[in-house]
Amino acid sequence: MIKSLNIFAFKRPRFTVWEVSIVLIALLMALPVLVVGGFIFQGTNDNWQHLVDNLLSEYISNSLILMLGVSVGVLSMGVITAWLTSMCEFPFRRLFSWMLLLPLAIPAYIIAYTYTGLFDFAGPIQSQLREWFGWGYGDYWFPEIRSMGGAIMMLSLVLYPYVYMMARAAFLEQSLCVLEVSRTLGNSTLASFFKVALPLARPAIITGLSLALMETLADYGTVQYFGVNTFTTGIFRTWFGMGDSGTAAQLSAILLGFVFTLILLERWSRRRAKFHHTSHQYSQIKRFQLNKTHATLAIFACLLPVLFGFILPSSQLLIWTFTTAEENIDRAFFWLTVHSLLLAALAAFVAVSIALLLSYSKRLFRSTLINSSVSVAALGYAVPGTIIAVGVLMPLAWLDNSVDAWMREQFNISTGLLLSGTLLALVFAYTVRFLSVSIQAIDSGLAKIKPSMDDAGRSLGFTPFKVLRHIHFPLMKATVLTALLLVFVDVLKELPATLILRPFNFNTLAVRAHEMAADERLADAGAPALMIVLVGLLPIILLSRAITHARAGNTS
Repeated sequence: MIKSLNIFAFKRPRFTVWEVSIVLIALLMALPVLVVGGFIFQGTNDNWQHLVDNLLSEYISNSLILMLGVSVGVLSMGVITAWLTSMCEFPFRRLFSWMLLLPLAIPAYIIAYTYTGLFDFAGPIQSQLREWFGWGYGDYWFPEIRSMGGAIMMLSLVLYPYVYMMARAAFLEQSLCVLEVSRTLGNSTLASFFKVALPLARPAIITGLSLALMETLADYGTVQYFGVNTFTTGIFRTWFGMGDSGTAAQLSAILLGFVFTLILLERWSRRRAKFHHTSHQYSQIKRFQLNKTHATLAIFACLLPVLFGFILPSSQLLIWTFTTAEENIDRAFFWLTVHSLLLAALAAFVAVSIALLLSYSKRLFRSTLINSSVSVAALGYAVPGTIIAVGVLMPLAWLDNSVDAWMREQFNISTGLLLSGTLLALVFAYTVRFLSVSIQAIDSGLAKIKPSMDDAGRSLGFTPFKVLRHIHFPLMKATVLTALLLVFVDVLKELPATLILRPFNFNTLAVRAHEMAADERLADAGAPALMIVLVGLLPIILLSRAITHARAGNTS
């Protein structure tokens, strides 16, 4: 009996305190998504019936058309330019290889503002045409920029880099022997691309396309400004126009279903067809030398996305900034910039810290429970900021009201809103939204550290925390910095979550640009928009360098 009691007394618990803590943190990060998902099973009201009868079909059809159009746009621009810059030799190839990533620094809503200013009826293009030809209103036809086609074009111009960088990395990593065998079998350059290179890169291309489509579903600024009714605009109107948070959450739940369907399709496509390299022999790429005609076409193919996706809108923003500098570049703008940068830095620090803890826990325990919990916590990036904001605000509002009711009952004191509408709620939403970006970066850094390093540290008496602090962190400083920069820029660009959750009378650069554009003061939107673009350039350059040097044997 004593022996049995001793065995029971010293039996290791099923889960340690650390493991339980990690699971709780992961569930906290997944709470907004779970809250919104739970509204699928809630009963409906008259507002919901109104949406079903009049607007829901429009939201669904517009979202599907937008996704289809953006798919065509990002695939045509991303895959073609990735193949040209990685496998072909032509003038300015090295320049285009990193410049093609630059549109990623411009949020879709900002490029929408700039092209509206350029091509709208009162813009310089149409004004010049009327002056040249003596036309008046109604005398000519000009493409309407504020339309579904305009929204598709704007989103395609800034989202094709997702496909470009994934496809280019895949092309650069392909075994040279496979491509050489294709050429010896009589395949031309074009045939080698379609029969060998493209199938090998298909998983990476689909991953890039999925990221672009998730961003398309998450967009609010562009579709709202162009008057295209989608789920994100519907959620805003239901929440702020009807004052119905429950129906807004139900709309968010349907949009969440779209996103998860997209994720499942992406994973299903990778499982259905797997393409593996049969050789691990990598050497310096012998790029296909293009003749003069083909080289000219390649230059234009690479120039057009950069020209329309970055150079033109950035030039317009620069002109607007200089034109309105005397009125807008003042002390208030300085503090607006400082507040935006500090908020982005705080959110980035919190997100990367939690990602470091979660990723290291996966390495430390290697359990199914921890891996599953971290995967659930990383769902936020696939979910639009509008949904995250709804999922954050509802439990916080419930908690605030519960505390306020209890304090009134017990002490006759009203506590008001302690969490809702505060910077804490905003930072929490940012962390949930961009935690996945941090986790992916930290995972890649930890994967490069041999497990023997952990064993060596433990043999010296280090605790797991000391191993992370004194061994892992010094070896992955560059990875952590990259994660910080990526989250920093993403937070700086985030619009819908900020619009819903920001404290009263608190603005960011993104919100200021949106407000100016909404008031048709496009020139005044130039300075905050340009600041966002300039800050976003640094991680883009780092991404370009990482892709270029990702392939063994590659030097350019």
